[in-house]
Amino acid sequence: MGRAFQNRKESMAKTSDQKAKVYSKYGREIYVCAKSGGVDPNGNLALRSMIDRAKKDQVPTHVIDKALDKAKGGGGEDFDTARYEGYGPGSTMVIVDCLSDNPNRTFGDVRTCFNKVKAKIGTQGSVSHMFDHSAIFSFSGDEEAVLEALMEADVDVTDIENEDGKITVFAPHTDYGKAKSALMESFDGIELDVDEIQFVPQNTIEIEGETVEQFERFLDLLNDLDDVQNVYHNAEY
Repeated sequence: MGRAFQNRKESMAKTSDQKAKVYSKYGREIYVCAKSGGVDPNGNLALRSMIDRAKKDQVPTHVIDKALDKAKGGGGEDFDTARYEGYGPGSTMVIVDCLSDNPNRTFGDVRTCFNKVKAKIGTQGSVSHMFDHSAIFSFSGDEEAVLEALMEADVDVTDIENEDGKITVFAPHTDYGKAKSALMESFDGIELDVDEIQFVPQNTIEIEGETVEQFERFLDLLNDLDDVQNVYHNAEY
């Protein structure tokens, strides 16, 4: 599971290197988190995690502050979450998460990306059942101590990996808050290299040759859309 997660992260990195685009995505997500759960990171775990991720990706403070100020004002845009699923090049499975102020426009734009590479957009649930919606934490630590702390906190750990002292924990997304609190309280000074909720494929499909080029073009098209926040897939190069 971890290898598939890492492959997806690496392939996404190739299509997310435009700073303005990254800043815009984080700004929108921080705004939505703050507006729905409050602007105080101490009382809004999702917001605090989002801000931490933004800082790790070198998003400037003024971008974060602007999003928080907009949320404080109570006005501004009303974004809704939208999720689209389908089959990409090489029979790969793809999930596209969006934040949109115009769902009709967003659906049309995402469908166009599928059509341009002769892929097929599906109905809700058509491929997501082949992914695990997981909370993922990665950090340096001792596997036995980590597992014990999570079990005591009644976290349903679905997988734990240990590679040269680098621990990666997978848990249901519904246990995100419980798992993070257990880790932070049990291990002083812990630094989370990965602290995210992701769709992780249960199985991967290996693609090669022209299919790789077509698939990367597909990712480029999707990530160029302002409304697209994350793309998950089961392709392995």
